[in-house]
Amino acid sequence: MTVGDLSTGPGLAEPTPPAKHLQALERAGVVASQRTGQRRIYALRPAPLRDLAAALSRLADTADQAGGSRETYDRYGLSLHAERLAAKEPGWADGRSFRFLRSLTGPPELVWRHLTETSLLARWWTPDDLRVSELVFEARPGGRIVHEYRDAEDADGSDLVAGRAQGVVDGVRPGERLAYQLSPLLPDGGLAFTAHLDLGLRPTDTGTDLDVHFRITDSTIDSADFIAGIEIGFGQSLDKLAVTLAADSDSTDSTDDTGHDTDTRSTK
Repeated sequence: MTVGDLSTGPGLAEPTPPAKHLQALERAGVVASQRTGQRRIYALRPAPLRDLAAALSRLADTADQAGGSRETYDRYGLSLHAERLAAKEPGWADGRSFRFLRSLTGPPELVWRHLTETSLLARWWTPDDLRVSELVFEARPGGRIVHEYRDAEDADGSDLVAGRAQGVVDGVRPGERLAYQLSPLLPDGGLAFTAHLDLGLRPTDTGTDLDVHFRITDSTIDSADFIAGIEIGFGQSLDKLAVTLAADSDSTDSTDDTGHDTDTRSTK
């Protein structure tokens, strides 16, 4: 078909100039073209279309599987609706608690570093679609915490901040227990709620069991959207921590196999 034929093809509400779209498709290898006089004729290339169909099928299967992205999306939507209905007055979610358990690769000393050192915290302390843009974590009683994050695709920091939280460290027993308070900030700078986190570490034969207790106080009416995402968002962060530690362990094992000394600091 020519560009003119495509511009007035069936299903189009009004003629549109598709030349730039066709050029993009040709660069991607999806269509081919040849010039005949003043006209350019386009044809579909079947192999890339079959590859695209297979890729879309795999994507649909991934979204549709148990625990997949579609299930997560639907679960968050239900939670969002329920929390917005419940948020009628200040303190509406006070006393709400969550518990997260993870069996992690690596000894408690290594896990502790990933929980308290900013260079390691930044590798996992956000859900899947976000990235850390500012991080302060002073691992001592009374120490200051600042956690700012942006959309993952906002690499240059040109978009608005996606979220910011501030808090204070309550208790520290290196390699055993970490307790702190963290409050997400509303767009006007006020506190949405206060999260009280108590993280316990226990050594096991294969690594470390991490037991996290998450309790809410000082909840405001505007905190519903934040609270709706706690279970999914913080769970995703801990899953990233597990993956990070497993990768670091594999790197350490590989170094050990060469006969050289291993320094876990090289994994920062």
